[in-house]
Amino acid sequence: MAYLVTERIMVNDWLNFSRALLAFEPPSDHLVLATNHVTMAPFNFEGSFEDVTEKQLEFINKVIEEHGFKGSKVTFAAAGAVGDNYAANVKRIKVEGEKGTLSIIAKIAPINEIARYRLNAALSFGNEHLMYSEYIPKLLQLQKDAGVPEDEQIKFPKCYGTNIEAPNEVILLEDLKVEGFTIMDRMKSLSNECVTRVLKNLAIFHSLSFVLRNKDPESFKYFKDHFEDMWGKLVDLPPEEQASFEQMENVSINMLDDPKHKDMIKNKVSQMPAKTAKMTAYEHESPYSVIQHGDSWTNNILFKFEISSPANDLLYMIFNCTDHETRINNYYNWLDYYHAELGKSLEMYGFKVDNVYPRSQLDGDLKRYAELAFGCNVLISGILTANPEEAGKFKDAFSASDADDISEALTNIHDETAVLLKKRLVGLIDSYIAFDLF
Repeated sequence: MAYLVTERIMVNDWLNFSRALLAFEPPSDHLVLATNHVTMAPFNFEGSFEDVTEKQLEFINKVIEEHGFKGSKVTFAAAGAVGDNYAANVKRIKVEGEKGTLSIIAKIAPINEIARYRLNAALSFGNEHLMYSEYIPKLLQLQKDAGVPEDEQIKFPKCYGTNIEAPNEVILLEDLKVEGFTIMDRMKSLSNECVTRVLKNLAIFHSLSFVLRNKDPESFKYFKDHFEDMWGKLVDLPPEEQASFEQMENVSINMLDDPKHKDMIKNKVSQMPAKTAKMTAYEHESPYSVIQHGDSWTNNILFKFEISSPANDLLYMIFNCTDHETRINNYYNWLDYYHAELGKSLEMYGFKVDNVYPRSQLDGDLKRYAELAFGCNVLISGILTANPEEAGKFKDAFSASDADDISEALTNIHDETAVLLKKRLVGLIDSYIAFDLF
């Protein structure tokens, strides 16, 4: 069994990572650091919660009591290792009481105002709230109405509660580790077995969006209008912030030796805002757009919500989660498998895949989105290869206002990391050439 979501939070990290590290200055009214730290919690809490605000603790306590654990022992601990997430403060909360035990993963919004600005915290948490409170229940109802057996219904972690009151946002989720789920090593390529499991889940997820669009267009429009498009925000960045993409592009170019490889990366990252504007206009008119996952890579848990082609999810997952050798042996089989699973899911609702999303459209969309996806793949390669020490510096940079500190975190990487990054970039280029995606 494979869940589309696991237990670590990396919402929109590729975009937030680049914005945080590339030294643009947020508006002056965002330079005041939040001071709403906890002073004394009147709860039976233990462990590491000193970086959680009073209001966030109050919300967590309220949810725990609502689930029948009033007066229970509550222990906070960090969830995951350094580098597993950048966009949030993630805690594993263990609740022990007369009723038994409850294990929760808490995604907690940053309290540093610079970090909040750079990470678009309010937007991200608002999207996740809408996903868990309305969109997932809608999808599950579609499946129940169609008589889909419970063991074949799309799998998501249970959401215990969400608070989207800025700046104290919290998302509380089921801890899937208790059920035996683990996260694969982000430094290694996913196996063919792992990829096919993810593709099946993505196929079901995408099919339900197509079903909603065709069976309940009013609801589809509601979600389309209310999910905030993170990709679209690139278009609105001021020129000095858009220029930061060129800096990140140059970092990747300087990692390479072959002049042809350097040329293939040139303009792929720096032109992302302009290319995004063009694709966004196409997506909102296309009958083949879905509410996509948007951040489906090895360490991911939640979603970047947007209306786009299913091809975006495939390009993102395949080229961020596997190496060139694995892709060469499986890429076309993966596409065949995904489209077949999409068809199986659509048939449960009375639709034929050739009418809803024909294979020719998928192939065309893969070519259409490939260059933009390539820029994204290059952009987040640094995240995927950073060791824990470097990842810690990257995360600290989210809250830094000193441009020199941010630049140092970006450029001073270990020799071993440089080797891994170079191999990843060369493999990415070789795959795009092999699959005729440039």
